[in-house]
Amino acid sequence: MANPIQKGEVCMVFGSQWGDEGKGKLVDILAGDCDIVARCAGGDNAGHTVVVNEVSYDFHVLPSGIIHQDCLSVIGNGVVLNLPSMFQELQKNVDKGLTGWEDRLIISDRAHLVSKMHQAVDAYQEDEKKTT
Repeated sequence: MANPIQKGEVCMVFGSQWGDEGKGKLVDILAGDCDIVARCAGGDNAGHTVVVNEVSYDFHVLPSGIIHQDCLSVIGNGVVLNLPSMFQELQKNVDKGLTGWEDRLIISDRAHLVSKMHQAVDAYQEDEKKTT
């Protein structure tokens, strides 16, 4: 297959609806020819699986381009980042063979961090809605 991305061009994959649109699979197909793959929005509540050399890697918050050794992966400003979940996701994928991610992952200093406290407050507010 010919390289679909030419030098100096920008390739973007956008989702126009909620739910499984196949964005992760498409990004993985294109990432081998990209210098940078960025996740710009969302949290770890969704996900996709990428199979490389018969190994299944699971992604929820990490950009799937992180599998590719020559591709820089960026977690951008609009991402809601739960650090314990991200580190669990990294460890699960490292256990499956992901290497060198430390040199290829950049996290925006403006990404939105959430903690257990935020989740507890959210659950409390949802419970309150049920009683009113």
